[in-house]
Amino acid sequence: MTDAERVVDDAVEDASDDDDDSPLQELVAGVVVALIFLVGFGLLALGEWWFWIVFPVGFAGVLPAALALVRIYESRRGYDASESMTTETEDALETLRRRYATGELSEEEFEAKVERLLETETVADARESAASRRREGKAGETERETAFDRD
Repeated sequence: MTDAERVVDDAVEDASDDDDDSPLQELVAGVVVALIFLVGFGLLALGEWWFWIVFPVGFAGVLPAALALVRIYESRRGYDASESMTTETEDALETLRRRYATGELSEEEFEAKVERLLETETVADARESAASRRREGKAGETERETAFDRD
């Protein structure tokens, strides 16, 4: 790999790291872009000769300003998707530790639950995984009962 290819690969990796937009940022960007197009093409339809000014002003000024305001708003509210996921996992681990310390869970149960928790990425994934295990467990119980009844 040449130095130029390495530089391009590094730039692509750096750019992909910056693509962590929140849902609010995506919504604001979409609304602002739609408004820029609506105003620009609306002025064109009305026959205004200066309609083209809307596009550079909108895309170079209004859109970055709107996204900056959203980022400021989210930083003041403390929004960060990766932090919220980490916090949820830490909260769940803390609950498991507390239950183990108070004797609600045996060592085997504690280890199994921690392992399952760490296998899932979010609390919602953990709930979905637990629900599927319950469904499988009920299906297994039905099969065992049927086999027991035959004997």
